[in-house]
Amino acid sequence: MVKKLKTGLNGSCDSFVLETDVHFSTDTNLLFDALRKMIILIMNLCDEVGMSGWRKSIYILKQVRKLFKKAEKARRSKSSQKEQSVIKAHLGYLDLAQSIIDKVSETVSSMCLSHDLDLFFRMKIRELHQYINHAERQIDQIRRRVIEGETIPHHEKVFSIFQEHTEWLSKGKAGTPVELGLNVCVVKDQFGFILHYHVMQNEKDVDIAVEIISETKERFPNFRSCSFDKGFHSPYNQEQLAEILDEVVLPRKGKLSKAASEIENSSEFRQARRKHSAVESSINALENHGLDRCRDHGLDGFKRYVGLAVVARNIQITGHIVQQKQLARDRRQKRARAA
Repeated sequence: MVKKLKTGLNGSCDSFVLETDVHFSTDTNLLFDALRKMIILIMNLCDEVGMSGWRKSIYILKQVRKLFKKAEKARRSKSSQKEQSVIKAHLGYLDLAQSIIDKVSETVSSMCLSHDLDLFFRMKIRELHQYINHAERQIDQIRRRVIEGETIPHHEKVFSIFQEHTEWLSKGKAGTPVELGLNVCVVKDQFGFILHYHVMQNEKDVDIAVEIISETKERFPNFRSCSFDKGFHSPYNQEQLAEILDEVVLPRKGKLSKAASEIENSSEFRQARRKHSAVESSINALENHGLDRCRDHGLDGFKRYVGLAVVARNIQITGHIVQQKQLARDRRQKRARAA
């Protein structure tokens, strides 16, 4: 082991999607989520300060659910009058949503004027305003999409009102065209340890290649080589990584030049490419031991969840090495006794 370490660390770098704990989102069910939270919050706050006006909250919530289901049913209809029924159902849903927002805003204003609210109540009111903003955004997007026939730009969409950092991701997996979560990039060495990780927000593999390798090199000065897949390639990355590492195994996209073709067809390059699949094993191990879906909340919780999973994986690898050494020691002792 010591002799191998003197040759330096040889790494592999790849990314995978860690899903957030959210349901598949549409603009109508995101609006329903926001309205549901608004109604429950304002009902509880009114009960605490003794205000009336929301005693029919359960009935209102049932009406919201009813119109939400009606809008969803109209969207799935195969009727010849589908377009008109979809618009009518969504207009009813939006009108009720707007009336609830107006009533909640009026109640909050009255509550703030008539009561001396403590820090806890002000935090709850701030949370309530966040759900109001979510609801107003979804009303605007539903109106633009359904009534006006506009296509909503991707950058304006939100995929969860509870986990706002959630992104709509497509890694091209068979049977899984879309995943809701964030990409996580990991760097592992030849011994199976994960040297570094990076949670990617609105970033692609090509954007973080130099950053994650630079940080890994700072932590492990004997980190000498790393293999990647084509998603990390760019001329800039090829140049910068070559300055950081002794050996860069990064396949290029498109038609290769003569020099690039010679490099990628060399036995050393091809051998390193064959070993690159080992990083998939580490990713599978992470996913099989709980890192397929993040159960924590918020972006900080997401990053903490990933960090703890990486630590746990490295402890598992350490335990496996210790176990194998103990088994080898036991076998030697057994042979010695037999002799």
